[in-house]
Amino acid sequence: MVSAADRSKDAARTSVWLGSKAGHRVRRAEPAEGGPALDRDRITAEAVRLLDAEGAAKFSMRRLAGELGVTAMSLYWYVDTKDDLLELALDAVFAEVDLPDAADEAADWRDQLRAVAVGYRAAFVRHPWASALVGRYLNIGPHSMAFSRTAQRIMARTGLPPHGQMGGLAAVFQFVYGFGTIEGTFVKRCADAGLTQDEYFASAMGALVERPEYREQFADAAELMAARGGETVVDMRQRDFDFALSLLIAGIEALRPAGRA
Repeated sequence: MVSAADRSKDAARTSVWLGSKAGHRVRRAEPAEGGPALDRDRITAEAVRLLDAEGAAKFSMRRLAGELGVTAMSLYWYVDTKDDLLELALDAVFAEVDLPDAADEAADWRDQLRAVAVGYRAAFVRHPWASALVGRYLNIGPHSMAFSRTAQRIMARTGLPPHGQMGGLAAVFQFVYGFGTIEGTFVKRCADAGLTQDEYFASAMGALVERPEYREQFADAAELMAARGGETVVDMRQRDFDFALSLLIAGIEALRPAGRA
């Protein structure tokens, strides 16, 4: 087992995919009596389930081992640190994004870009703990790399010049990252409060409007809120996301060289 301190001293040891146990996918530990055998895929799946249920703050190797019916030391056959396991869990989240065939020249890049953006957003809503980990790791797992490669290939087909393609990717996917992060956090907050999203929103807005220091600002926004449309919080959010993504795609179209389809 490698300690976190040892890992931080080794500049080359920055990812589970580069570590000594990078290939430990089939090694098996003895399970609890009557339980299924342990392997890295099963450990990762259980880690994702625990993170979804309890969040990253409460996640521990000991807690995970208890859920799997093994000792905490058994987990270190497969990973060196808890960070390694979190990185594996993050890559499993990227596996949930359905990726179109970016090599299909007959496909419309706009539809493909929208599909990947929609899947990326949904992943952060389902797993609100994941967004905080994206900037923490190298994201060089197989599913993360497949996601990045697909997004890059789609952006290359937009017709943007090479020097603008990374900016195009940043505009789309940093927007989606921020949108999905806020949405996922809100959904989790509502669930923790035992309220629907509409109930939570109504309660929060009601409390703010009652305060004089906020009332004027929210009164000014009433017209915009009415124009926003939608019967529910989910409807309103969906309208915002769709329109914002359409704006970004229109911007990409506007900046392509003339004559590109």
